[in-house]
Amino acid sequence: MVIVTEQNNPDTSHIDLMSSYEIAKAINREDKKVALAVETQLKQIGEAIEAIAQSFLNGGRLAYFGAGTSGRLGVLDASECWPTFGVEHDMVSGFIAGGDKALRYSIENAEDNPEFGRDDLEAFNPHPGDVVVGLSVSGNPQYVLSVLQKSKEKGCVTIGITCNPEAKLKEFSDIFICIPVGPEAVTGSSRMKAGTAQKMVLNMLSTGAMIRIGKTYKNYMVDVRMLNEKLIKRGRRFVMEICSIGEEEAAKLLEQSGNRVKTACVMAVKKCGREKAEELLAESGGILRKVIK
Repeated sequence: MVIVTEQNNPDTSHIDLMSSYEIAKAINREDKKVALAVETQLKQIGEAIEAIAQSFLNGGRLAYFGAGTSGRLGVLDASECWPTFGVEHDMVSGFIAGGDKALRYSIENAEDNPEFGRDDLEAFNPHPGDVVVGLSVSGNPQYVLSVLQKSKEKGCVTIGITCNPEAKLKEFSDIFICIPVGPEAVTGSSRMKAGTAQKMVLNMLSTGAMIRIGKTYKNYMVDVRMLNEKLIKRGRRFVMEICSIGEEEAAKLLEQSGNRVKTACVMAVKKCGREKAEELLAESGGILRKVIK
């Protein structure tokens, strides 16, 4: 049986005869199907978000494991959590079959090596309650299967993300997310619709879990690390908008707070110093809304 994403797409069977504009239009038409495919899995995605959030609240971690495009997407999502939400680097990790070299070069046989999976899992050092996500369009690579199987034995919560209803990783997944994107515009090129679908789901998982543990106020990413000019301006704007104050006052409060948006907001609203603001935030579990209502 041919995996769905490997099947030929009749809607693009003449794509090699199309003009450049027609190619763009055909690919765009296929891409429009991705969000609708993801929509079919919102219940499972919601369950996964909650599982990850509960793990974080109990001191647990999240790790993505995948091969090829799937692995690169997992590493990308993990790497963005540190600057966006101000979490420690090891709170969200990404591993790709074949190691860091596979981020830039295709190492196709790496996905078939279960030892690579076991080695990477050992490097992650899973503990009961951690969440391990296996990423694979086909859901069948030995790298991912070995990771999920061993993770279950270690007491981790396991999540499988695939585009294949018959994926073998389903057997080892506490939460199974299967995104039915159908055949690709270019047969077998799963970096296209399948890759986009996985990227969308990963955005939901990490962002949703961070929201659930208080890393946002309303829809402001208030734990942003202000490490460059763009982020400094963004943090200043957040304080201005949240607290309805001017730029000069916001800049002063941020300087006094050590460039911490949440601390600066509490200082502004509660008319207090940094030490008191940090104390109030600690008492609320770091959730700004509980402090400033």
